[in-house]
Amino acid sequence: MKVKLIQHTSDPERLIAASAKLCYSSVGVEDILEGLDAEKTDKFLGMLMELGHESPIEHVAFTFAAEGISRVLTHQLVRHRIGCSYSQQSQRYVKLEQFEYIIPPAIAAIPAARERFIKAMEYDQQTYNELADMLFHEHLERFIREGKTEKQARQLAEKSSIEDARYVFPNACETKLVFTMNARAIMNFLRHRCCSRAQWEIRELADEMLKQLKEAAPVLFKNAGPACVCGPCPEGAMTCGNAKEIKEKYRSL
Repeated sequence: MKVKLIQHTSDPERLIAASAKLCYSSVGVEDILEGLDAEKTDKFLGMLMELGHESPIEHVAFTFAAEGISRVLTHQLVRHRIGCSYSQQSQRYVKLEQFEYIIPPAIAAIPAARERFIKAMEYDQQTYNELADMLFHEHLERFIREGKTEKQARQLAEKSSIEDARYVFPNACETKLVFTMNARAIMNFLRHRCCSRAQWEIRELADEMLKQLKEAAPVLFKNAGPACVCGPCPEGAMTCGNAKEIKEKYRSL
């Protein structure tokens, strides 16, 4: 898995502090950034987090690029919809001559299971290739009959063939993604996906995102992570029972 913070709002913490300043003082827009040094910025951010006033943090956004992730992960990721945008590599337009796949660690740890898993992936690739070839020739003849040039017919047939052949690919299929979240959406994402009950792959993504976010906006994300970092565990009977260790992990991340 590769995860990279490729862009974010310039000087995000100062911008959030300016938004909070407007909420809690009589300052006008001309002076909204006046006097916001590091100390005052930290003070405003601390106040917001303590009050649970999260709307000002929606003004800043962070964009990540990720690859080496499965469609199992992205199916979970896109459930986070509010304040989030996604651009994913298309299997409809990109022909996968040899698709990459993600092997779950539990399967990789058992030689026989790993071997069986890889055979299944190889079979899926073979089936995809065969279906794409069958469909290509069928569509090519149809487009030529409809009066398309040879070049046009081939281009259309290629797209149409992989559009349907892709249905055989598994959830393990590797994909690439660019996604943007505002800071409030990220906080919500981290509370759910850094939790030890989250699925292992999306938890790995969340942890790597948080490491980079703490570099970009250390005060804002100082206490970010699963819900138990700043309060009681919300999982009830499903709790992992390791809140103390989890808090220590994320506060020193």
